[in-house]
Amino acid sequence: MKQDILERFFKYIKIDTKSDESSESFPSTKKQYDLLNLLKAELTAMGLKAEIDEHGYVMATLPANTDKKIPVLGFIAHVDTSPDMSGENVNPQIWKNYDGGSIVINKELNLVLSPELFPEMLEYKGDTIITTDGTTLLGADDKAGITEIMTAVKYLVEHPEIKHGEIKIGFTPDEEIGRGVDFFDVKKFGAKFAYTMDGGGVGELEYENFNAAKLTVSIQGRNVHPGYAKDKMLNSMLIAMEYNALLPVNMRPEYTEHYDGFFHLISMNGTVENSTITYIVRDHDRAKFETKKKTAVECADFLNKRYGEGVVKAELKDQYFNMREKVEPVYHIVEIAEKAMVELGIEPKVVPIRGGTDGARLSFMGLPCPNIFAGGLNFHGKFEYVPLESMEKATKVILKVIELYTQRKW
Repeated sequence: MKQDILERFFKYIKIDTKSDESSESFPSTKKQYDLLNLLKAELTAMGLKAEIDEHGYVMATLPANTDKKIPVLGFIAHVDTSPDMSGENVNPQIWKNYDGGSIVINKELNLVLSPELFPEMLEYKGDTIITTDGTTLLGADDKAGITEIMTAVKYLVEHPEIKHGEIKIGFTPDEEIGRGVDFFDVKKFGAKFAYTMDGGGVGELEYENFNAAKLTVSIQGRNVHPGYAKDKMLNSMLIAMEYNALLPVNMRPEYTEHYDGFFHLISMNGTVENSTITYIVRDHDRAKFETKKKTAVECADFLNKRYGEGVVKAELKDQYFNMREKVEPVYHIVEIAEKAMVELGIEPKVVPIRGGTDGARLSFMGLPCPNIFAGGLNFHGKFEYVPLESMEKATKVILKVIELYTQRKW
């Protein structure tokens, strides 16, 4: 299984699937079809009924091989990689029997993956670590999840003596830019419950995520020749800086953890005449989330009183909400995943997602969908890595969850 995982993972990460937030198409990049079509073909070759629809969603069915009434269970992962860094020409490196020290991933660029900066590395001493070469991201988010689902399906196909109910497989595009399930047909997918394989380190199990909104602040300045600007000029860039200074400093991502929410400045563009600053606003608590959105508007109102009505405009767009309220009524799906880990000797770490997944939106679309670890760490950048053994454990968790669903009295 481990060798199969390694070969499959390398095959998938070699395919560039970076999504593009500026694109208006769906999927946002045509190159995502390169992997989507491959997955559809591989599932078909395994004997599953698989299809890809006009939006790029791959859906497949592994029929039940028992007469026992078991809820239809789904497993989902996304094919796209983050726009934050290139995913083209990924050159993975293998570091066997990791000794707990620093890993020089690129000597020329002086890039070192060090446990001093990333202490969680020490949890994987003795494992085979897969890194980038420092010029791209790795793509474990979420090609590790894809690998694990595909490996588990192959194992079930090759071992028909393992009894299971009907299993649904789903692969989605554009998760990284928040559009992953915009056109996902939950009814067509046909699962009662599902899991996304899109978490981090071994043992992570998540059924809570941020409430999320995008904040766009537009500033209309007034450009006047600087030699004659007194009492006339409004420099939109300086007003943008004032706006940012009004937001609570302790609510920036670098000062928050666990259930803390934040305002995260993600882009700034401007001239004297016009500027735009963009944030993502996050909080697990719905009331605190709404308060943050109110604060964003109040900061704009404050500056408009100083500089004139309409100079600063704050626009908020909700992106997704905390899936907890949809998962708690069927909490057994979390308990089954926990039990699966325990039986495999893995300590479950039930933690809130400091982000979002397709599962959050799917839960509000009628498909309760917690998130199970896929094994990768340091997502979206050149220091991304994944232990091979973590992907193996995640694959076994999938198989164990299926086994427990089969054993349970429904």
